[in-house]
Amino acid sequence: MFFLIRFFLGWLFRLALITLVCVILLQKAFAVSRIKDIADFEGVRDNMLVGYGIVVGLDGTGDTLQDSVFTRESLLGMLERLGVNARDNNLRTENVAAVMTTATLSPFARQGSRLDVTVSALGDATSLQGGTLLVTPLVGADGEVYAVAQGSVGIGAISRQDALRQGRGQRGVSTSGRIADGAIVEREVDFDLNARQNLKLALRTPDFTTASRIAGAINGFVGDEIARAIDPGTIDLFILSQERGGAVSLIADIEQLRVATDQPAKVVIDEHSGVIVMGEDVAIEEVAIAHGNLTVRVSAGPDATPFGGAATDIVIQEDADGGTVALLPRSVPLRRLVEGLNRLGTSPRDLIEILQAIKAAGALKAELVIL
Repeated sequence: MFFLIRFFLGWLFRLALITLVCVILLQKAFAVSRIKDIADFEGVRDNMLVGYGIVVGLDGTGDTLQDSVFTRESLLGMLERLGVNARDNNLRTENVAAVMTTATLSPFARQGSRLDVTVSALGDATSLQGGTLLVTPLVGADGEVYAVAQGSVGIGAISRQDALRQGRGQRGVSTSGRIADGAIVEREVDFDLNARQNLKLALRTPDFTTASRIAGAINGFVGDEIARAIDPGTIDLFILSQERGGAVSLIADIEQLRVATDQPAKVVIDEHSGVIVMGEDVAIEEVAIAHGNLTVRVSAGPDATPFGGAATDIVIQEDADGGTVALLPRSVPLRRLVEGLNRLGTSPRDLIEILQAIKAAGALKAELVIL
């Protein structure tokens, strides 16, 4: 009796250990991410703002008024609005520059909140250092003014003239600067989340499997069928009337849910820089490789596991008289072959040619993207 109990407990222990190992391996096989890191909610988005303005107070590094007509006309128009008539005079100041100002209006920004502003020279000004941006309206894509910018421009760069005087190399771009908290929001984007009964999630990288998993995770959390994947990049959400806090509370709970993302196997190659990026699931099927004097021997032992075990043996060597080529008998991870080629010192150009040849042979089980 004691022997049977001991045997039963030992069998349970082995089963639990095998189950734990399988769970760990499966967790490693999939990247688990929060929904907020892989998807965006409809309406929760930034808005681009742009404006045209004038920077004054430059130390002789501004636009040449004779060459930059828009700067001269803008300066004259501003002076006229201030009650100064300067049209009959020949303006020769070089302390003024016409600039384009840009800012990003964050979602749900309220009146009175501040935005960072980027200022860039539009004419032939050589530097914006020490300049001050005058009141500049910032408009959205609909032509409405959403913010007003003004303030001292910080460039954080050394101009070419200063670099020559100091005997140093030029750093940064002196014709572009930034004003921290330089714009005040004057108009809000009207969007009430709590008043909506339907919302959509947009996946940043569309995928059928990931979209289905997100919908399943949301329905499992809420306990009702409120989410439905309508295409690889969109999940439709129906907000229950009894949901406490409305859409805001529901979004706060949903965006913390973790989902195992799934993406197609892909190899990205930049031929100019020699950069190669590949995913975890990229594999090679049975193929023979010959490239110059490289000898490639790839084999998978009988103990190879479907979880990518280390039983796969890859031997790569370089022969002076030309190499012989071994056959790849089973599917192995591409990364193992690349690691072996890198240890041999294979150049990025040769590695790219090998990968392209494997893809042309139909043995590379992944999408090959060449930049």
